[in-house]
Amino acid sequence: MNSLFGLSHNATLLVWTLLVIVFLVALIAKYKWNPFVTLLLSALALGLLAGMEYQKLIKSITGGLGGTLGTIAIVIGLGTMLGKMMAESGGAERIATTLVDRFGEKRVHWAMMLVGFVVGIPVFFEVGLILLIPVVFMVARKTKMSLLQIGIPVLAGLSTVHGLVPPHPAPMIAIDAYGANLGKTILYAIIVGLPTAVIAGPLFGKFIGKRIQVQPPTELAEQFATKSVKTLPNFGITLLTILMPVILMLIGSIADILDPEAVNVFTPFAKFIGHEVIALLISAVFSFFSLGFARGFKKEDISRFTSECLAPTASIILIIGGGGAFKQVLIDSGVGGAIASLATQTHVNLIFFGWLVAALIRVATGSATVAMTTAAGIVAPVLAVSSGAPIELVVLATGAGSLILSHVNDAGFWMIKEFFGMSVVQTLKSWTVMETLLSVVALIFILILSVFI
Repeated sequence: MNSLFGLSHNATLLVWTLLVIVFLVALIAKYKWNPFVTLLLSALALGLLAGMEYQKLIKSITGGLGGTLGTIAIVIGLGTMLGKMMAESGGAERIATTLVDRFGEKRVHWAMMLVGFVVGIPVFFEVGLILLIPVVFMVARKTKMSLLQIGIPVLAGLSTVHGLVPPHPAPMIAIDAYGANLGKTILYAIIVGLPTAVIAGPLFGKFIGKRIQVQPPTELAEQFATKSVKTLPNFGITLLTILMPVILMLIGSIADILDPEAVNVFTPFAKFIGHEVIALLISAVFSFFSLGFARGFKKEDISRFTSECLAPTASIILIIGGGGAFKQVLIDSGVGGAIASLATQTHVNLIFFGWLVAALIRVATGSATVAMTTAAGIVAPVLAVSSGAPIELVVLATGAGSLILSHVNDAGFWMIKEFFGMSVVQTLKSWTVMETLLSVVALIFILILSVFI
């Protein structure tokens, strides 16, 4: 690629990336273009401007879209079926009613943050979101509170543990690369994560909820709304149904931690049922019995529920795939490498360095896992020849950096936008700001903790 106005190759890449992102936001926000089409056009434009070969660019776009949807499409499909069964049986209303009764309407958003934090520990962010969306809609409806005041605390809880707490892939990658202690990392992650989630969740959620009033998409709201049920299901069976994927994934994670070499014959089986796709499949089928047949529904009813609930998710799945295609072109075109190259030229505190490298790559590529993986490869050699910084805190700082500034190149951004029925600008003002708050506040707490460790 020829340099732009005499700029270096890396600087030129970053300029093209910035221009393409401005183009993407303008087409969707101002001219109301279809997000899926716009994401594909933006990925194509960036690849061509970056000088990628035509065949490599096509492979990058299709690979990014397919790679993103390989698991996500199944997760959304099965999770939506589980949510539909929760709605039709009255299970979502039972959970919402119990939370409101136990914590009161004024404190229920604090409870939602804790629910997100606990549910998010063994499951991926996307799985946790799919599981809890029906409960978010129902609690917001029952309390007449802003959807974002209820939703942001859940998102903050899920996102905090996704970036900071093992056994999530991102922190586990850094633990392995840096040679950190797993137990210490988990302890420090909880110490840092809980107050961080409080600030970015209930506190920020209350602030932004008053300023952005949104309604969930009509089709999603209707399918997650409780229909005419005479009695609500038992709280215990409802809780077991919604937590079943969490329990199965937790079993798989614990087995992997206790027996990483799979010496015990139970370990491969535990990891199998703990995979998010298998766990959700088991849970969805279980819900057909626990919230379906046990509630008096016929097989025709359950067949109808599970078929009609998928239609509203089609556009969501395509948009997430488009985000994945754009992200992959960013990576394959060398933008992530350009960011990494600039970051390594700085000479700063190791904790801040780990955070900065991950943050820059996250902003460029849109993927927390890519940011964590790439940053770990850059920071590990520096950490190996340095002393003074607690390794576990560098792990957390890298994880915190990988959460920052989720925007249009992040498939998760489009997922939140579509589920909460927001515009691009509203999503930037709420979700993007929340993610940035999480990242910066976590870094501050990590730096404070480093004084005492």
